[in-house]
Amino acid sequence: MASTPRRLLAELFGTFWLVFGGCGSAIFAAKYVASAGDDRDTLIQLGIGLLGVAVAFGLTVVTMAYAVGHVSGAHFNPAITLGAVIGGRLPVKDLPGYWIVQVVGGLLAGTLLYAIANGKPGFEATGNMAANGYGDHSPNNYSLVAVLIAEAVLTAFFLLVVLGATDGRAPAGFGPLAIGLTLTVIHLVSIPISNTSVNPARSTAVAFFNGNGAPGQLWLFWVAPLLGGLIGGILYPLMFGNGKFALGRASDDGPAAEPTRS
Repeated sequence: MASTPRRLLAELFGTFWLVFGGCGSAIFAAKYVASAGDDRDTLIQLGIGLLGVAVAFGLTVVTMAYAVGHVSGAHFNPAITLGAVIGGRLPVKDLPGYWIVQVVGGLLAGTLLYAIANGKPGFEATGNMAANGYGDHSPNNYSLVAVLIAEAVLTAFFLLVVLGATDGRAPAGFGPLAIGLTLTVIHLVSIPISNTSVNPARSTAVAFFNGNGAPGQLWLFWVAPLLGGLIGGILYPLMFGNGKFALGRASDDGPAAEPTRS
């Protein structure tokens, strides 16, 4: 098993990349309007839109899961780490360290995104930092209850895919693809609902830079994903048993609680 410092560093960099790539695509590229040739009065939308943002989040997970999945398990998300502990994939003693570095990695990415965004004259961070929200701060004004249900259910299914795709009995080598595609689908469903969290570290990373109600609503984007992670972590071993971890490579014989081997 990889040493604890290596695993924590992998989780920090992985969470950084998820926030920087995913939230960065929403901040800088979702809406990009340019003039059509020499006609300054004709504007065209060159942005990637909701589909592009969803794909960007999925790709951050795919790329970093292939890069460091064999080191840390490629959680990049406190809810996934909780589910891995509940599901018997990670020792409970490792949970605090994973959570801390995930939040730190996200905040580092949020800080750099804020610094870059402020390089554009007239940029206003309030309401423009890809924060999550409910009620008036939901993209389509969904209620607190609606957002809580969506976030919990989607996180539970995300956790089931993560555990299933990284099970030693699953087809080898395809785990990161399944996980990244699932995160893409999750964003396609829930960007209009909550701007998609399913990840407390991702929500924390930009909430305080965004302001505009996001810090006060941050509690929901810890409670709902962690609830979903808890549900998924309970359901997986009940449905499929306690398979051994095998994200980057086939797992060796040993305790199922070990996150990886190297």
